[in-house]
Amino acid sequence: MGPGDDLYTASSSLRVNSSSIWRNNGLEVFSHSMREEDDEEALKWAALQRLPTYDRLRKGILSGLQGGSNEVDVHNLGYQERKLLLERLVKVPEEDNEKFLMELRSRLDRVGIDLPTIEVRFEHLNIGAEAYIGSRALPTFFNFFADILEGFLNYLHVLSSRKKHLSILKDVSGIVKPCRLTLLLGPPSSGKTTLLLALAGKLDSALKFSGNVTYNGHEMNEFVPQRSAAYIGQHDVHIGEMTVRETLEFSARCQGVGSRYDMLAELTRREKQANIKPDSHIDLYMKAAATEGQEGSVVTDYILKILGLETCADTMVGDELTRGISGGQKKRVTTGEMLVGPANALFMDEISTGLDSSTTFQIVDSLRKYVHILKGTAIISLLQPAPETYELFDDIILLSDGQIVYQGPIEYVLEFFESTGFKCPERKGVADFLQEVTSKKDQQQYWSSIEEPYRFVSVSEFAKAFESFHVGQRLGDNLAHAFDKSNSHPAALTTRKYGVGMKEFVKACTSRELLLMKRNSFFYYFKLSQIIVMASLALTLFLRTTMHQDNILDGVIYIGVLFLTLSIFMFNGMPEISMIINKLPVFYKQRDFLFYPPWAYALPTWILKIPITFVEAAVWISLTYYVIGFDPNVWRLFKQYIVLSLTNQMASALFRLIAAVSRNIIVANTFGSFALLLLFVLGGTVLSRDKINKWWKWGFWSSPLMYAQNAIVVNEFRGNNWKNVIPFTNESLGVAVLRYRGFFIEAYWYWIGIGALFGFTILFNFGFMLALTFLKPFGKSQAVLPEESQSKLVSQRNDVGQVASQELAEQSRKVIRCGSSSVRTDAIIKANQNQKKGNDSSI
Repeated sequence: MGPGDDLYTASSSLRVNSSSIWRNNGLEVFSHSMREEDDEEALKWAALQRLPTYDRLRKGILSGLQGGSNEVDVHNLGYQERKLLLERLVKVPEEDNEKFLMELRSRLDRVGIDLPTIEVRFEHLNIGAEAYIGSRALPTFFNFFADILEGFLNYLHVLSSRKKHLSILKDVSGIVKPCRLTLLLGPPSSGKTTLLLALAGKLDSALKFSGNVTYNGHEMNEFVPQRSAAYIGQHDVHIGEMTVRETLEFSARCQGVGSRYDMLAELTRREKQANIKPDSHIDLYMKAAATEGQEGSVVTDYILKILGLETCADTMVGDELTRGISGGQKKRVTTGEMLVGPANALFMDEISTGLDSSTTFQIVDSLRKYVHILKGTAIISLLQPAPETYELFDDIILLSDGQIVYQGPIEYVLEFFESTGFKCPERKGVADFLQEVTSKKDQQQYWSSIEEPYRFVSVSEFAKAFESFHVGQRLGDNLAHAFDKSNSHPAALTTRKYGVGMKEFVKACTSRELLLMKRNSFFYYFKLSQIIVMASLALTLFLRTTMHQDNILDGVIYIGVLFLTLSIFMFNGMPEISMIINKLPVFYKQRDFLFYPPWAYALPTWILKIPITFVEAAVWISLTYYVIGFDPNVWRLFKQYIVLSLTNQMASALFRLIAAVSRNIIVANTFGSFALLLLFVLGGTVLSRDKINKWWKWGFWSSPLMYAQNAIVVNEFRGNNWKNVIPFTNESLGVAVLRYRGFFIEAYWYWIGIGALFGFTILFNFGFMLALTFLKPFGKSQAVLPEESQSKLVSQRNDVGQVASQELAEQSRKVIRCGSSSVRTDAIIKANQNQKKGNDSSI
């Protein structure tokens, strides 16, 4: 076994997936490097090559540090080292990015490594929704309860659904090919977002779906589409307290490196076998990009540079309450959040919103270079791309009214419309022409046939004409031949649900939660100050010199103090509602993208708050216990401290559960207040146990505050301060107080209370985890269809417009053709005005 085979065997043992998927029997072996080597660097490279496999994949050579070349560990690359590396590789993105990508590709091609590619096919997609019409779809109080009742009756098949079917996509088919940048174009409400979601495997389950989507011939259930492809949505949902760099770094940590490590292991094996020395900076970049678990990633820095976010990399993203970056920069952060991952297919929805044409051009140009050089698959939806941005694309999918009008090479799209009688004026942007030519309002101005009168050509007619066009025929032939699965690269599709192991995403979520706690430190300081203020009020109101322990009424006052203490700690957990709900939109997005499992998010949210609850309880105890005059025994002080700490944790867990279930700040606050009221009433203090009606006994036994109250009063009134025996009863004053107020008198009830509080804390946190796992976010808009009367009115308008358009067609023959441009005569303009007046009078 040679050294090359030994390296390959060792590298395979470090990863679950074998790097043999990168082997190519047609490997051409080179005997020497293709460039001159610096002597010092060559010596360091030779020393690096003698290291064991694991160490060699961790080490690289970086020039420029202290005037020479130095060996660096890719696991410990600092910010300055990453910055210097990118300065060597991509100093000016507009000029150097293509050269950098070509060097990456050249290194792989030299040893015959094939990059994975993804071809996405969709056949006969029909997607629709069930929607109410008119005012029935409005979110009113009546409609809310009517929807619940009607849904229940529909489930029992007692009442048929009154929803109307709304078609979004109608029998669309096509192919998105790798190595070609595809533009998805269409007017608003044409179904672009729905198509992208369907292709990315993120379609809402409430929609009616039929058809088939495949990646390299594989059905969606054969792999994990959320990790094989990246969907970039229209909405910018981020945590406002994190910086741009932190947002992208967290995304990179959670998504992992995919197959980069396996590819790198095979690459280094082949290069060593062929005696090839790669460029040291390219080698260092690839090794750093293939390393998991880094808090700062070189890929993140590269994406920041490419997207033009370097200037705001350390600025807070911001939200409604926190000032942050601009809207256009947020859109680029949304794009970069998915680009830092290893997905080979990109589905990008309206990424130009808020961006100027120059920035949009730069981003699309970078994506074009990535797609062409590294064999990526990308489909980008743009609303109104500038002409120079439009020309960057290779293919176009023109969508209108849920149907594909044209799909294929961008150079044939004008030829297709000319074959149907429509021509784009010379000075008209092609993208604007394509969106207007299918519109009933704007179509007529592009009619080019002088011999035939104009008539409106519907989207269905365009779609049917495309089937007979040579591009459509070629597309149909390709769809008729299924993709050969044997040609699919083994690394193209991902079958692992998550990008990193359990340890890594727990570390990532924990570090982010710690960061957010530091950024929100005012919140915790304010809660602590609130406890100090309330403790000061309590100890001055119930000062020991005025607190006697002579009779039952004195004991009742002490019970009131203990109830006040528990009430303050119950209220102390209520701010968790706003803290959780503010982060829920980001959680839902990242959960759906399979960044991490819900439990990995919920666990740090609970565990990291435990020390804070201990501190808050300690502050209260230290200020109030001896000043108020509770039992001076240190053991009883510690036992009260345990009760307050567990009550604090239980309250926080309860409100976290309410927030996760409610998912709306108004609903959560309402239910949170109701829950507190219920707990107070049934806790055994406001109403004693014997005063609660039988049918409410379940509430008493299920109230966590009841167990906390019994534990804390048993701990106090079984102490030495209350040992005085009441005459003629043979029982202590403390036991008499407990019996008088309906509490349990046995000492073991303290431990029952402790166990119950611990159990409720676990139960509520487990419920919080389940709610995060199974519930979906509120606030999704639903489709609304117009009333029938409105539909009739629209139909009448269309009829009038059709008659007017026929009159206008007779005068359209007077169009004067000058070269490739068309100029309308005064008669055409006058006819347009008459048509508009006719429509207005019909209304």
